Order: sequence, then C-alpha cells, then structure tokens
Amino acid sequence: MPRFVELWIYLSATPLFGLTATLVVYLLANAAYTRAGGAPWANPVLWSVVVLAGGLLATRVDYPTYFAGAQFIHFLLGPAVVALAWPLWQRRAELRARFGRLLLAALLGGAAAAGTAVALGWAVGLPHDVVLSLAPKSVTAPVAMGISEKIGGIPALSAVFAVLTGMIGALSGKYLFDALRIGTDATGFAARGFGLGTAAHGIGAARALHVDADAGAYAGLALGMQVVLAALLMPLVFKLFQ
Repeated sequence: MPRFVELWIYLSATPLFGLTATLVVYLLANAAYTRAGGAPWANPVLWSVVVLAGGLLATRVDYPTYFAGAQFIHFLLGPAVVALAWPLWQRRAELRARFGRLLLAALLGGAAAAGTAVALGWAVGLPHDVVLSLAPKSVTAPVAMGISEKIGGIPALSAVFAVLTGMIGALSGKYLFDALRIGTDATGFAARGFGLGTAAHGIGAARALHVDADAGAYAGLALGMQVVLAALLMPLVFKLFQ
C-alpha cells in the first residue's frame, strides 16, 4: 500500500496523471459499453466524465494539474474530427445528389436547436447572458465558445451546455428515433445519424458511428454543416435583434 500511495503522489504531480487517468478510465468505460451491447446508457464518454470528475473531487487534484496531461488527448480531437471526412468521401455521390435537402435540413435543424433553447431560457427567466450562452449548445464545444463570445454569451458556460447537449442526445437518440418509428435500414440510419449530428454534435456523431457506418457518415456531415452554418449565421442573426 505505501508504494501505491507513493506512486499516486508522483503521478498526481506530473503530466502523466491526466494522460494515464483519462486513458485508463476510458478503456474501462469502453469495455463496459461493449459488454452492455452498446446500450446508450453505457456511453463511455458519459461514464468517463463522471468517474474522472468524481476522482478529481475525491483526491482534490485541481483541473490545471489534470489537464497538463489530458491536453495531449485534447489535441487529438482535431484529427479525430477530420477523420470523419473519410466515410463522407466514400459516399460522396449520394451526398451530392441529396445536398439541397441536407442543407435545408441542417438550416431548419440548427434554427430549431438554437431557437427552442433561447425561447425556453427566456421563458423560465434566465439572465440574458445565460440565454445567449444556450444558443450554440448544439454546436461542438470549441466553436460554441467562439460563437458565444461574439453574441454576448459566456463561453465557458456554452461549452458546458454543448457537452451536456451532446451527452443527452447520445443517450436519448435511439429511444426518440424508435418512438418516431424511424427505420434501421440504410435510409433510416442516414436520417438517425443526420439528426444526431445536428442536435448532439461530436458526441452524437461518435455514438452514431458506433452503431452504423451510414449513421456515422451522415452524423459527421451534419456536425460539419452545423459548425459552418452556426459560425456564419448565428452572430449575424443575433446582431440584427440586438
């Protein structure tokens, strides 16, 4: 036991702590997810966040110390998002044929996601800057933070809302699509994936990719379209109404 304590003290004071903790926890969570048959409630991202946050609180390790090591994994988020382009390239012919409908769906879906969030926040009496922070909740966190800063929201709060939105979408998407009787053929999976990518950005896209290749491809496309459309249009729209 003393050797374990010494090892813990050493790791917790070095960048190795954040990197090691993240990798170990995610691998265990992913093993549990696989053993549960890919059930939405066993989402490895969700349980990794819960376990890591609980561990940091229990051991009183501050976030900057943790992130000193976890930043190496954070850096890989960029290449991981770019890698989503490969399944899109494989389906480029059908995407070209459907581009007009997909663009319309992306515009309507993004408007619905932002509009309902702002309307609900305003209806329950949230402060103005918090309401604005809700608007980009369905865009991936780094972009949501940039949009939030431009429209007068709180970037850090927008990042939290984006992560929560992604997790909720990844957990509830299957049940919602089943309730709406959206099929599980190629067309159905394309619709499910595009819906997840639109509403739940990267976390939803990761979930879709776990389930089906077509769903993952369309989720990646929806994620990319939301990033571009929201970054271009959301600041303009909010500027008009301010």
